[in-house]
Amino acid sequence: MSGEPILIGIDAGTSVIKSVAFTAAGDQIASAARPNVYRQVEGGGVEQEMGRTWLDTVATLRELVERLGGRAADIAAVAITGQGDGTWLVDAAGEPVAPAWLWLDARGSKEARRFAESAAHAAHYGHTGTGINTCQQSIQLLVMKRAFPQLLARAETAMHCKDWLYFRMTGIRATDVSEAQFTFGDYRSRAYDDAVIDALGLAAERRLLPPIVDGRKVSHPLLKAVAEATGLAAGVPVVLGYVDIVATALGGGLVGEEAGLGLSILGSTGVHMRLAADASQVVPNPQRSGYVMPLPSDTALTQFQSNMAATLNIDWIVGLAASVLKIEGLERDPRSLIARLDERVARAEPLSAIYHPYISEAGERGPFMDPLARAQFTGLHSRANFDDLMRAVFEGLAFAARDCFEGAGGLPVELRVSGGAARSKTMREILASVLGCPVRNVEREEAGAAGAAMIAALSLGLYDGMEACSAVWIEGRLSQQVLPDQALAPCYDEAFGLYQDIRRALPPVWNRLAALRAGVERKGEAA
Repeated sequence: MSGEPILIGIDAGTSVIKSVAFTAAGDQIASAARPNVYRQVEGGGVEQEMGRTWLDTVATLRELVERLGGRAADIAAVAITGQGDGTWLVDAAGEPVAPAWLWLDARGSKEARRFAESAAHAAHYGHTGTGINTCQQSIQLLVMKRAFPQLLARAETAMHCKDWLYFRMTGIRATDVSEAQFTFGDYRSRAYDDAVIDALGLAAERRLLPPIVDGRKVSHPLLKAVAEATGLAAGVPVVLGYVDIVATALGGGLVGEEAGLGLSILGSTGVHMRLAADASQVVPNPQRSGYVMPLPSDTALTQFQSNMAATLNIDWIVGLAASVLKIEGLERDPRSLIARLDERVARAEPLSAIYHPYISEAGERGPFMDPLARAQFTGLHSRANFDDLMRAVFEGLAFAARDCFEGAGGLPVELRVSGGAARSKTMREILASVLGCPVRNVEREEAGAAGAAMIAALSLGLYDGMEACSAVWIEGRLSQQVLPDQALAPCYDEAFGLYQDIRRALPPVWNRLAALRAGVERKGEAA
């Protein structure tokens, strides 16, 4: 190594795998990406081929090294983050037992509901700070135990996406502090808790849980075979980053000296986070929903609520429009339609309808948990056009964000936003008016990969702590504040109360609708 250290952050998301190169000061200098394909299976399952995920990751690293050219010799560390939850089973020989079950998988809805309604959920929430929901590995293991016991019999280790990639790169079976704690541990100890595991009914499956590794303190060398396949140097330190939500929070500037900051990640899911300096600042949620996760710090945590779907709602309605155009013989790429939405939504009629953005087949998890929750428009009228409906979707995402912040301890004094929808100025304006606070976009292309690389910087001793690292990596990367619209904010404040009243009244409707659909399916099978 002859020049400034280069840090590689890998972010293996649900639909895209990215490998990104950063300087030690946080400047992005090169990147490579591949689609990460998943498929839906019978019964609400969503799966991903583990072997393909690994090969696509190798391809991004090889391409990144080629783009760096001679600077690749200065790569000082590689850090990995990735999609959270899900179950990636590996056998004793290190091979996949079956395709990975992703966080989108809905096969555990009944188990999640049953546990959430049981007496054991209170103690579970007290330890983890996290409400049970369909997408968690714990629920998926319960489904496998009941319906697919052969998978667990063959498995040696239950991993997550980033754990699988770390294993392939280093040969080490491990998981990170954040993923282990919020699923099976206690946020005070940052370790597995047998009381949590036993209460879930997974004592026999305890053997599948890998050791916990804190990437800011521990790394392992890159395997020679992987070095040859990627062009990286053999033995370069590989760092197991925290789960993608935490990594994106780091890259998005949640950690800093200013009190009261919030961060929203508006990607496929919506994640709405606040900083807690230590465990005493965690605010329990009466509905036992949300998450508490450690940050790369000795004491700091983030408490947050997560919508099951954020931009998935936008994808749905744009895809619907594209399908209608296709019927008429007009081919349109949904991405091109999204690119032209912003100005049209800005001109559309506010509050043309109230939209609840529960479009995911897995229901909702924040600030309440209900696998049967479904999206709906309320109050449609004959003058509403497509742009008005799209604005209602934007407003629904903002109302969902406020709902989540209120369920995670309170509204922020300033909101920082990251993710695909954060690029929309209209979305930021609506968020500011609904939340009643300034909003800044994090002008960083790859916040998740950056957060992973920041953990690698700590591992290498380049910074004394995450606050010092964040001060350098975030400086100059926040947009100007978007302020609340003083005319719209009071209207949105009243509309938010209506939004909450409607969603609190809807569970009986969702229950009846699920029963009706189940009856239709049974009749179809009988026919």
